[in-house]
Amino acid sequence: MKKLLIPVLAVATLAACEDPFNREGVGFTGIDGEPRTISDVEGAAAFVPPATNVPAELAELPTVAVSSDQTEMVKVAGVAIDNGGRTPGDAVELVGSSTPLFLSTVSVNGTLFGVVRTSNNSVKVDNTVGSNFGNLTEQFTGCLPAGDVFRKGSSSRSSGFAVPLNCS
Repeated sequence: MKKLLIPVLAVATLAACEDPFNREGVGFTGIDGEPRTISDVEGAAAFVPPATNVPAELAELPTVAVSSDQTEMVKVAGVAIDNGGRTPGDAVELVGSSTPLFLSTVSVNGTLFGVVRTSNNSVKVDNTVGSNFGNLTEQFTGCLPAGDVFRKGSSSRSSGFAVPLNCS
Protein backbone atom coordinates (compact mmCIF):
# COMPACT_ATOMS: atom_id res chain seq x y z
CA MET A 1 0.00 0.00 0.00
CA LYS A 2 2.87 2.38 0.82
CA LYS A 3 4.41 1.71 -2.61
CA LEU A 4 1.19 2.92 -4.28
CA LEU A 5 0.40 5.78 -1.90
CA ILE A 6 3.72 7.65 -2.25
CA PRO A 7 3.66 7.96 -6.10
CA VAL A 8 -0.03 8.93 -6.05
CA LEU A 9 0.68 11.60 -3.44
CA ALA A 10 3.63 12.92 -5.50
CA VAL A 11 1.52 13.13 -8.68
CA ALA A 12 -1.34 14.85 -6.83
CA THR A 13 1.07 17.37 -5.33
CA LEU A 14 2.60 18.21 -8.71
CA ALA A 15 -0.83 18.35 -10.38
CA ALA A 16 -1.89 21.03 -7.93
CA CYS A 17 0.77 23.35 -9.38
CA GLU A 18 -1.19 25.72 -11.65
CA ASP A 19 -1.59 25.07 -15.38
CA PRO A 20 0.34 22.16 -16.94
CA PHE A 21 1.12 24.40 -19.95
CA ASN A 22 2.46 27.17 -17.74
CA ARG A 23 6.19 27.20 -18.42
CA GLU A 24 6.91 29.63 -15.62
CA GLY A 25 7.05 27.76 -12.36
CA VAL A 26 8.86 25.12 -10.42
CA GLY A 27 11.40 23.43 -12.66
CA PHE A 28 10.49 25.43 -15.78
CA THR A 29 12.42 28.21 -17.44
CA GLY A 30 9.70 29.90 -19.46
CA ILE A 31 10.09 33.17 -21.31
CA ASP A 32 7.96 36.09 -20.14
CA GLY A 33 5.25 36.98 -22.61
CA GLU A 34 5.43 33.65 -24.40
CA PRO A 35 2.05 32.76 -25.96
CA ARG A 36 0.08 30.26 -23.92
CA THR A 37 -2.08 28.92 -26.75
CA ILE A 38 -1.86 28.77 -30.52
CA SER A 39 -4.78 31.21 -30.78
CA ASP A 40 -2.55 33.90 -29.20
CA VAL A 41 -0.14 33.70 -32.13
CA GLU A 42 -1.16 35.81 -35.12
CA GLY A 43 -0.84 33.84 -38.33
CA ALA A 44 -1.24 30.47 -36.61
CA ALA A 45 -3.86 28.07 -37.93
CA ALA A 46 -6.23 28.65 -35.03
CA PHE A 47 -5.90 32.45 -35.06
CA VAL A 48 -9.19 34.15 -35.76
CA PRO A 49 -8.96 37.93 -36.21
CA PRO A 50 -11.60 40.06 -34.52
CA ALA A 51 -14.68 40.31 -36.73
CA THR A 52 -17.37 42.91 -36.94
CA ASN A 53 -20.86 42.13 -35.73
CA VAL A 54 -22.84 42.33 -38.99
CA PRO A 55 -26.34 41.99 -37.44
CA ALA A 56 -25.58 44.82 -34.99
CA GLU A 57 -24.32 47.05 -37.80
CA LEU A 58 -27.39 46.21 -39.87
CA ALA A 59 -29.73 46.99 -36.95
CA GLU A 60 -28.30 50.52 -36.74
CA LEU A 61 -29.29 51.26 -40.34
CA PRO A 62 -32.81 52.32 -41.34
CA THR A 63 -35.01 49.82 -43.15
CA VAL A 64 -35.94 51.06 -46.62
CA ALA A 65 -39.75 51.10 -46.91
CA VAL A 66 -41.25 50.74 -50.39
CA SER A 67 -44.78 50.35 -51.70
CA SER A 68 -45.47 48.41 -54.87
CA ASP A 69 -48.48 47.25 -56.84
CA GLN A 70 -46.78 43.86 -57.34
CA THR A 71 -48.30 40.89 -55.51
CA GLU A 72 -46.27 37.92 -56.74
CA MET A 73 -43.46 37.14 -54.29
CA VAL A 74 -40.86 36.93 -57.10
CA LYS A 75 -41.71 40.44 -58.29
CA VAL A 76 -41.95 41.83 -54.75
CA ALA A 77 -38.47 40.42 -54.07
CA GLY A 78 -37.25 42.08 -57.28
CA VAL A 79 -38.53 45.42 -55.98
CA ALA A 80 -36.68 44.77 -52.71
CA ILE A 81 -33.44 44.03 -54.58
CA ASP A 82 -33.80 47.17 -56.72
CA ASN A 83 -34.26 49.29 -53.58
CA GLY A 84 -31.58 47.61 -51.47
CA GLY A 85 -28.84 49.79 -50.04
CA ARG A 86 -25.69 50.47 -52.05
CA THR A 87 -23.74 52.83 -49.81
CA PRO A 88 -22.29 52.63 -46.30
CA GLY A 89 -25.07 55.01 -45.16
CA ASP A 90 -27.86 52.57 -45.95
CA ALA A 91 -26.15 49.16 -46.11
CA VAL A 92 -23.41 47.10 -44.48
CA GLU A 93 -20.57 46.50 -46.89
CA LEU A 94 -19.57 42.84 -46.89
CA VAL A 95 -15.91 42.33 -47.68
CA GLY A 96 -14.14 39.13 -48.55
CA SER A 97 -15.11 38.66 -52.16
CA SER A 98 -13.63 40.34 -55.22
CA THR A 99 -16.88 42.27 -55.75
CA PRO A 100 -18.15 44.50 -52.95
CA LEU A 101 -21.57 43.39 -51.73
CA PHE A 102 -24.04 45.41 -49.70
CA LEU A 103 -26.43 44.00 -47.10
CA SER A 104 -29.59 45.91 -46.16
CA THR A 105 -33.18 45.40 -45.10
CA VAL A 106 -36.06 46.48 -47.30
CA SER A 107 -39.77 46.39 -46.47
CA VAL A 108 -42.00 46.02 -49.53
CA ASN A 109 -45.74 46.25 -48.84
CA GLY A 110 -45.05 45.29 -45.23
CA THR A 111 -42.92 42.21 -46.06
CA LEU A 112 -39.38 42.52 -44.67
CA PHE A 113 -36.53 41.29 -46.87
CA GLY A 114 -32.83 40.86 -46.26
CA VAL A 115 -31.11 42.02 -49.43
CA VAL A 116 -27.57 41.39 -50.64
CA ARG A 117 -26.70 43.23 -53.81
CA THR A 118 -23.87 44.63 -55.85
CA SER A 119 -23.22 48.35 -56.24
CA ASN A 120 -25.24 48.47 -59.49
CA ASN A 121 -27.22 46.13 -61.71
CA SER A 122 -24.45 45.80 -64.31
CA VAL A 123 -22.06 44.19 -61.79
CA LYS A 124 -22.84 40.48 -61.41
CA VAL A 125 -21.74 37.78 -58.96
CA ASP A 126 -22.02 34.02 -59.05
CA ASN A 127 -25.36 32.61 -57.87
CA THR A 128 -23.60 30.62 -55.13
CA VAL A 129 -23.51 33.93 -53.23
CA GLY A 130 -27.32 33.76 -53.06
CA SER A 131 -27.40 30.19 -51.80
CA ASN A 132 -24.76 31.01 -49.18
CA PHE A 133 -26.78 34.06 -48.12
CA GLY A 134 -29.87 31.86 -47.82
CA ASN A 135 -28.01 29.36 -45.64
CA LEU A 136 -26.51 32.09 -43.43
CA THR A 137 -29.47 34.49 -43.30
CA GLU A 138 -29.82 34.27 -39.54
CA GLN A 139 -26.10 34.85 -39.02
CA PHE A 140 -26.11 37.93 -41.29
CA THR A 141 -29.43 39.51 -40.31
CA GLY A 142 -30.26 38.15 -36.87
CA CYS A 143 -33.64 37.01 -38.29
CA LEU A 144 -34.88 33.66 -39.55
CA PRO A 145 -35.54 33.19 -43.27
CA ALA A 146 -39.28 33.12 -43.97
CA GLY A 147 -39.05 31.72 -47.48
CA ASP A 148 -36.82 31.06 -50.46
CA VAL A 149 -33.98 33.21 -51.73
CA PHE A 150 -34.91 35.23 -54.82
CA ARG A 151 -32.36 36.56 -57.29
CA LYS A 152 -32.21 39.27 -59.91
CA GLY A 153 -30.17 38.19 -62.91
CA SER A 154 -29.49 35.23 -65.13
CA SER A 155 -29.29 31.55 -64.34
CA SER A 156 -25.55 31.76 -63.60
CA ARG A 157 -24.84 35.33 -62.41
CA SER A 158 -26.99 37.86 -60.57
CA SER A 159 -26.80 41.41 -59.27
CA GLY A 160 -28.77 40.84 -56.09
CA PHE A 161 -30.53 38.40 -53.77
CA ALA A 162 -33.43 38.81 -51.38
CA VAL A 163 -34.90 36.56 -48.72
CA PRO A 164 -38.05 37.30 -46.71
CA LEU A 165 -37.32 37.62 -43.00
CA ASN A 166 -39.10 36.56 -39.83
CA CYS A 167 -37.71 38.77 -37.06
CA SER A 168 -40.34 38.06 -34.41
